[in-house]
Amino acid sequence: MKRILYGFFLIGFAIGCQINGGAQQKAIATHPNIIIINMDDLGYGDVGAYGATALQTPNIDRLAEGGVRFTNGYATSATCTPSRFALLTGVYPWRNENARILPGTAPLLIDTAQLTLPKILKKAGYHTGVVGKWHLGLGAGNANWNERITPGPNEVGFDYSFVMAATQDRVPTVYIENGSTVGLDPEDPIFVSYETNFEGEPTGLDHPELLKLKWHHGHNNSIVNGIPRIGFMKGGTAALWKDEEMADTFLAKAKAYITDHKEKPFFLYYAMQQPHVPRTPNPRFAGTTGLGSRGDAIAEADWCVGQLLELLEDENLLEHTLIVFTSDNGPVVNDGYQDDAVEKLGNHTPSGPFRGGKYSLYEGGVRIPFIVYWKGTVSPKVSDALVCQVDLLASFGKLTGSTVSTGDSEDYLDVLLGSSNAGRTSLILEASARTALRHGNWVLIPPYDGPAVNKQVNIELGNATEYQLFDLKNDPGQQQNVAKQQPDILEKLITEFERIRGADPGRHVKPLVLQ
Repeated sequence: MKRILYGFFLIGFAIGCQINGGAQQKAIATHPNIIIINMDDLGYGDVGAYGATALQTPNIDRLAEGGVRFTNGYATSATCTPSRFALLTGVYPWRNENARILPGTAPLLIDTAQLTLPKILKKAGYHTGVVGKWHLGLGAGNANWNERITPGPNEVGFDYSFVMAATQDRVPTVYIENGSTVGLDPEDPIFVSYETNFEGEPTGLDHPELLKLKWHHGHNNSIVNGIPRIGFMKGGTAALWKDEEMADTFLAKAKAYITDHKEKPFFLYYAMQQPHVPRTPNPRFAGTTGLGSRGDAIAEADWCVGQLLELLEDENLLEHTLIVFTSDNGPVVNDGYQDDAVEKLGNHTPSGPFRGGKYSLYEGGVRIPFIVYWKGTVSPKVSDALVCQVDLLASFGKLTGSTVSTGDSEDYLDVLLGSSNAGRTSLILEASARTALRHGNWVLIPPYDGPAVNKQVNIELGNATEYQLFDLKNDPGQQQNVAKQQPDILEKLITEFERIRGADPGRHVKPLVLQ
């Protein structure tokens, strides 16, 4: 891409508003502030606007009621790292063989020369910031947490970053601001390993008496704040985060970023950590939903969304800010801790009407809440158009004057803004390196080895010995495999799947580089 147009590029529609009985038209500049709110493990059925009744989400519902609520909105992947990679790069995660759930010591997954959404917006004059969960690797591998960690978010297009390295349940349990560990005492350096423990350091496996939150599976290594984690860590006492204050910390940083950069267009990627484990809502929210800590964490997140909207209103920015609300993948109830999420679930269905959840190729793993809100510009509607996070790069590029495409990311700006219902026709979905095809109202899942159910989390994975073919129009819950009844459609979809995915499942392509 040789050049990004600066200034104002007018959208071909205007807003009609009634003032004192008269209609006035407002021309909308195509350099609005852009905020992507990306939740962590929030399911389609976890939001009131998407059918939740046992759980109240009034602030998220406000976005849905005032914007475009997509019923066919997708992440590219049923797990976090691949999904986030696709959102920021506009490239399918299966094209990068390293796009898997990363440990906290993983190197940066995105090539620093690769095209990214923040890079495109920077060239269009935006200030760019990321606050929250990163989980795309930092440094060149096995980073030294006691020095500046590079490359990271700042090297792939973000002017400002305040992040956790991986996930709340993984070490290192510290915040990283613009590449540096926050609050680190140089006399108490940090050491991190995902292979062996450090001598004398207690673990959740060996010292259950030290735990305030017990592990169920896979989370029995180093103990921080009474919570056992994945991986081993030593030192950095002054820099350790306080889990119950994490949502407030990220919210404060997001609000400060908006206030500091309100004088020019800004892009904020607000990557919230809720309701990923360990679920540690602030005491203000503990016990408020009756659904255990998972429900309470979602209520806390909804409050954070409300606080963000309140700030935008107070700063007179709401009508000049395009907001995308979504989730990185589908839900999981028990993901490693004994936190009463299963016991208190009741009649709540986090995946809504869909089968599966996180880790799954079924719809519950990849179909997620997807809302676009822009007060005064986007008219409220419910859209059945097929949309995906991978297309945000090309679409927001178009919004700000660019015609760039990665090949995978396509321009669906009119669909996102609600002026068209002509969404995608085909979409490749991914879960733990397995891929499937959504085409029209059909879903094709090729045969895969492996268990049908992940028993630890009690989620169907989508593995079967035969092709699975589902008609989502008549069977949204994917209960009837019609592959044998529809051989012609099966053959056509296999051809389409191989056209996009490649006949060789190991096929990868080089990332598009920003010129």
